[in-house]
Amino acid sequence: MTGESVLLSEDRDGVRTLTLNRPYRKNAIDAELWAALADALRAAAADRAVRALVLTGAGSAFCSGADISTPDNAHPVYRMRALTDVAVLLHELPLPTVAKVTGVAVGAGWNLALGCDLVVATPQSTFAQIFTRRGLSLDLGGSWLLPRLIGLQQAKRLALLAETIDAEQARDLGLVTWVVAQEEIDGFVTELAARLAAGPPVALAQTKALLHEGAGSTLREALAAESRAQGLNFATADAPEAFAAFAERREPRFTGHWTVRRPPIRAAGNSENGR
Repeated sequence: MTGESVLLSEDRDGVRTLTLNRPYRKNAIDAELWAALADALRAAAADRAVRALVLTGAGSAFCSGADISTPDNAHPVYRMRALTDVAVLLHELPLPTVAKVTGVAVGAGWNLALGCDLVVATPQSTFAQIFTRRGLSLDLGGSWLLPRLIGLQQAKRLALLAETIDAEQARDLGLVTWVVAQEEIDGFVTELAARLAAGPPVALAQTKALLHEGAGSTLREALAAESRAQGLNFATADAPEAFAAFAERREPRFTGHWTVRRPPIRAAGNSENGR
C-alpha cells in the first residue's frame, strides 16, 4: 500500500473523473472506498460545474468487486448499507455517467459499471457476476439492472452460472456500449465525456430520469412526466439557445440557466419587510 487516496478525483472542462485507486487489489472496494465513493457522488451531484462523470479504475483492472479479504466486524446490514448508498447515488445522479472499463469488472465491480449510463470497454476487458462462486447472491443492484438490460433469461444465465464473458459478448448482450482498442480508450472516453458535458444539463438530467422512470410506468404516466419535463426545459436558456444556434448555423452553448424571472416581492400593509 502507498498511503495514497483510495479514490482519485480530477476535474477537466466540466468532466469529473473518479478513479478507484487500489490497483494492488485490482481495485476491490473496501469499507473506506465505499464511503469515499458515496461522498464523491454526493459532491458531484451538488457541484453545478460538473457536467459529466467518468468512473474508472487504476492499473490493469476496473474493479474486482467488494474486497472480501479485508476483515470487517460490522454487521452485514451495515456493510450492505454502504453498497446500497453507492448504488442509489449513482443511479440517481443528475449527470450523464460513463464507465471506462479496462481489465476485469466482476461482481459488485461489474454492477458498478452497469450503474453508469454508458460503458466503454477494451477487447481485454472481462466480466462476471461472480457471486455464486463465492456462495453469495447478487448485490449492488444486479438483480434490478440485469433483467432490465438484457431480459430475465439471459440475466439468469449470467447470475446462476457466474460465467466469465469477454467484451464482445458483453456488447452483444447490450451490457457494453462500445468496445475500443486499449490504446484508443483514453481519447475515446475523453471525447465522449466532452460531448456529454457540452449538452444541456437540465435536459440531460431530466432525460436520464425519464428513461429510468419509464421502465416502470404506463404510457400515460410516461407522457405526463415528459410534458412536465418539457415545461422545465422551456424555462431554461438552453431551448432558445438551441433554436438560435440552429438558425445561425453554429454549435449551441448550453448553460442550464433558469430564465423565468421571479416576481418582485411587495410589502404587505405598512410592514417594512413585507411580512
